[in-house]
Amino acid sequence: MTELGQVKVGVLGGTGPQGRGLALRWAKAGIPVVLGSRAAERAEAAAAELREAAGVEHVTGLDNAGCAADADVVLVAVPWDGHRELLEGLRGQLAGKIVIDCVNPLGFDKQGPFALPVDEGSAAQQAELTLPDSRVTAAFHHVSAVLLGDLSVAEVDIDVLVLGDDREATDTVRALADAIPGMRGVYGGRLRNAHQVEAFTANLIAINRRYKSHAGLRITDV
Repeated sequence: MTELGQVKVGVLGGTGPQGRGLALRWAKAGIPVVLGSRAAERAEAAAAELREAAGVEHVTGLDNAGCAADADVVLVAVPWDGHRELLEGLRGQLAGKIVIDCVNPLGFDKQGPFALPVDEGSAAQQAELTLPDSRVTAAFHHVSAVLLGDLSVAEVDIDVLVLGDDREATDTVRALADAIPGMRGVYGGRLRNAHQVEAFTANLIAINRRYKSHAGLRITDV
């Protein structure tokens, strides 16, 4: 596996809270990061803020196509309703690369959050079918954006379930999780099992609302 210090991570949706928070933590850990957005100017403005917050220089901002082309590993952290369309437009730039899908297809009504049905089975499986030449994995579904974005929280106390069918790809993604203090990457099965991982985010949101917390997962006896 390539050393993470030599891997550049792209974050599609890098101006949103989840993508931005993970980018901040990776940048702080010494990993080069490129933020992607529909507008390059917006991405670079967010990158400038992260450079200042993390005290580093290795964060840049580009439009989504530039981000996908420039990075070695690409995190997809975009809203569900734009997921398929974005990936279809970036199929060429993402070919041959490890893609980490952390999108949670969720709906909200008066009763709270709930998992949405996905024709392909899950967001990650939709990504796999849309990107046949990429090495698609699923991870980082349950990490609090609030905790990620607060550097006064020295350690993010959580296990990250990493799913995928490519052993080397899942090992790389686990290493990216391990690079964030307090976080641990744990192999969670094949990509076909991504649905219940994505759906469980609705349970965590319900827990957090009830207990006013930022709950996550810990896997025991591993």
